Amino acid sequence: MSRSQILTLLIIIAIVAFSVSALATNIGGREGLVLGLDLAGGTNLVYEADFTDIEAGSKADSLKGAKDIIERRINAYGVSEAIVQVVGGDRISVQLPGVGNITEAEELVGRTAELVFREQATSGTTFLAAPVNAGDTEITVVDVTGFGMENIFVVGSMDSPEAEAKTVKTVDGANNTITVDSPFEYDHTIDESVTNVWIPATGTIEGEEIALTGVYLKPNCFVDINQQTNEPLVRFEWDDTGAKLFSQITGRLIGEPLGIFLDNMLISAPTVKSQIGARGVIEGLNIGEAEMLAIQLNAGALPLPLGHWENGIFYSGPAASRTVDATLGADSIRMSLIAGIVGVVLLLLFMIIYYRLSGVLACIALAIYAVVMLMIFKMVPVTLTLAGIAAFILSLGIAVDANVLIFERMKEEIRGGKALRAAIESGFNRAWPAIRDSNISTLITCAILYWFGSRMFGGAMVMGFALTLGIGVLVSMLTAMVVTRSFLRTIATTPVAKKVSLFRP
Repeated sequence: MSRSQILTLLIIIAIVAFSVSALATNIGGREGLVLGLDLAGGTNLVYEADFTDIEAGSKADSLKGAKDIIERRINAYGVSEAIVQVVGGDRISVQLPGVGNITEAEELVGRTAELVFREQATSGTTFLAAPVNAGDTEITVVDVTGFGMENIFVVGSMDSPEAEAKTVKTVDGANNTITVDSPFEYDHTIDESVTNVWIPATGTIEGEEIALTGVYLKPNCFVDINQQTNEPLVRFEWDDTGAKLFSQITGRLIGEPLGIFLDNMLISAPTVKSQIGARGVIEGLNIGEAEMLAIQLNAGALPLPLGHWENGIFYSGPAASRTVDATLGADSIRMSLIAGIVGVVLLLLFMIIYYRLSGVLACIALAIYAVVMLMIFKMVPVTLTLAGIAAFILSLGIAVDANVLIFERMKEEIRGGKALRAAIESGFNRAWPAIRDSNISTLITCAILYWFGSRMFGGAMVMGFALTLGIGVLVSMLTAMVVTRSFLRTIATTPVAKKVSLFRP
C-alpha cells in the first residue's frame, strides 16, 4: 500500500472520529440537532415592512436593522435556536421554536416599541359622536375645536388598556370629523372621551429644542415591584442627554400629567410630583406587559413599522402566522425515522446482494457519509425540518447512484479482462464525468430552489430542502470519489483481489 493511500485512510479515520465526537458532545450549547418548527413545534410569523417614511436607498439597511433588533428581543426573551430571515427584500420571517402562544409571539416581535413622552397642550375633552370600529381611519366627535394637523389625541379612558393615541391628518370642521394616521385597533363606543391634545414633551440643550423619546434610554431597563402597591413597574435610566431633558420636563410639569406612549398607545400618564433626573419608572402594567416592555426597550425600537398591507392600508399584526404543536412534531420525527430506516435498510441490502464486496464497501462509505452529514447539520447549524429530512434521505439515494455508476463501469472492465486495480481506476475515471455533470445539475436546481424560497411566503421549507440536498450532493461526491475509492484500492492490495467473483455477479 502506498504512502499516499495510507495518508488518505488516516484522514478518513480522523474525519469519522471528529464527526462522531461532535455528535456525541455539546457544541456551542447545543446538545442535539437544531429542529425546525414542523419537528420541534412553535410559532412562525411573517411581517411586511412599511417603507413609507424610509428613503429609497435605506430600505435594505432598515430591514436589516429591524432583523437585528428582533433577534436581540428574542435572545433576551430566552427563545433558543430562533430563525429570523429577510424574505424578498420587504418581509421578515420569524420562527420561534417552543413558543406556542401566537399572541405572545406577535407582541414580542411585531411591536415597534417606540417610546415617546408627551405633555398635554390643553386639558379639554370632547366625546365621540358616532361609534368607531376596528380598522376605521376616521372618527366623528362632538366638537373638533382645538384639533390641528399632527396633533396627538387619545380615544378612551387613560386607565383603559384599549385607549388609543392617534395623530391628526385632516380636520373637517363642517362635519366634526377627523382623519387619523393609522387604523384603530379596537372598537370604541359613542360617548367615549377624546382627550385633546398631547404634544411631544421637549427640553432645550445648547439652544436646540429636543423631544424626549426612548432613543436616550440606556439598555438596562428591568422589572421591579412597587413595595407600596405590590404592582410591577419598569425602571429605566437615561443617558446624559435624556437625563437633562427629563429633568427639565419634569421640573416644568409638576402637578401635571406626563404621558408615556408606546407605539402611539398611551400606557401610563402619571402626575409629576417632583423634578426627576436620570432615572424613572413606568407603571400601570401587569407583570407580563412589564417584562415584555423591558425587553423591547433594551433591544431598541424597530427602525420601521412591521405588519401587513390590506387594500393599500397598513395594519399591525403579521401577514401570515401559524403554530405547530410539539406533539405533531414528535409524530413527524417518529414517522420520518421509520421511513428512513426502512428505506436505508432496503438500499443497503440491494447494494450488498447485487454488488457483493463492492456493495459492502459502499455501505461503509454511506455510513461515513451519514455521520459527516449529521455532524455538518449540528455544527453549522442547519435547521432540520421535515423537508430537510426528506432531502437527506434523497441525498442518500444520490450517493448510492454515484457508487452504482462506478461499480457498473468496474464490472465492464473486469469482464474485459483487466485486473481489479486497473478496473477500479478505469471505472472511477470513466464514471466521473457522468457523476460530475449530474451533481452539478442538482446543485443548480438547489440554488434555484433556495433563491425562489427566499422570496416567497412559507419559503423556509423550500430553502431547507434545497440547502440540505445541496450539502448532501457535495458530501456524496466526496464519499463516492474519495472514501469508496480508497477502500477499493486498499482491498486491491490484499489476496481478496484475486477472487473476482466477489466484485461482480
